[in-house]
Amino acid sequence: MSKVEIYTKNYCPYCHRAKELLRIKNVPFTEYDVTHDPEKETEMRQRSGRVTVPEIFIDGRLVGGCDDLFDLDERGELDPLLLSVRVL
Repeated sequence: MSKVEIYTKNYCPYCHRAKELLRIKNVPFTEYDVTHDPEKETEMRQRSGRVTVPEIFIDGRLVGGCDDLFDLDERGELDPLLLSVRVL
C-alpha cells in the first residue's frame, strides 16, 4: 500500500491547508512536525532538497508543497496518486 507523508511546522498555514485537503479526501497520512525537531528537519531537507514546509511525499515520491498538492488536484492528477491509500 502507498504511503502519504507530510513534513510540517505547527504555525504554518500552508501545512494546515495541505493536511485539510488530505482529510477532505479521506486519505491517511503520517505527519512529521519539524517545528522543534532539527533532526527530522534535516531528514526532510535531505529527502526533498528543499527547505520550506510542507513537503509532501506519496509512496516515497516528492510531490512538493501545498501549492503543488492543490495544482495536482486541480489538474485531476492527485486522486489517481491517492487511490491506493484511501480508506475504504
